[in-house]
Amino acid sequence: MHTCAVTTGGGVKCWGSNSNGQLGDGTTTNRSTPVDVAGLTSGVTAITAGEYHTCALMTTGQVKCWGWNGSGELGDGTNISRSTPVDVSGMGSGVSAVDAGWWYTCALTTNGTVNCWGSNSAGGLGDGTTTDRSTPVAVAGALSGVTAIAVGLWHTCGLTTGGGVKCWGSNSNGELGDGTTTDRTTPVAVSGLPGTP
Repeated sequence: MHTCAVTTGGGVKCWGSNSNGQLGDGTTTNRSTPVDVAGLTSGVTAITAGEYHTCALMTTGQVKCWGWNGSGELGDGTNISRSTPVDVSGMGSGVSAVDAGWWYTCALTTNGTVNCWGSNSAGGLGDGTTTDRSTPVAVAGALSGVTAIAVGLWHTCGLTTGGGVKCWGSNSNGELGDGTTTDRTTPVAVSGLPGTP
């Protein structure tokens, strides 16, 4: 319902629905043309948009988020929605990628681990629980050696250095690829892929 883009100068512009401040311009006014995200005119390398929140990865490896925060998806330790960017707790450096799901967010660190925060109703945070988290938690099961992440609606997958894929979260349609339709609160290997043990 909203779209964002990183400019060649490293700034962020967003447009569309702004009911929860997800455009980051300090308002909740819908915009039919791009507006600047407050305070992010440079230094951004990547952007990701969830349903009602948005996060940016900075050149410093820091993550900033804004918008709806009812499940803690902004990662600032509160459940207060924000119409301008806030720092994600504990993600001030060392992040190489960030991706947002429906109401949660995950970050890949430069050392190959994954941290997630926000809604955890289907286990999409991968910490072994279904408890929402307003600050980042490490994905359980000693998940390491991850080179890329992809966050879906309520599930997450990570590509490992060995070429395998591990996924966690909602599995009602078999989206975790483990041969079941059982939700998983910790990573499971996708069956039949090269590099899968």
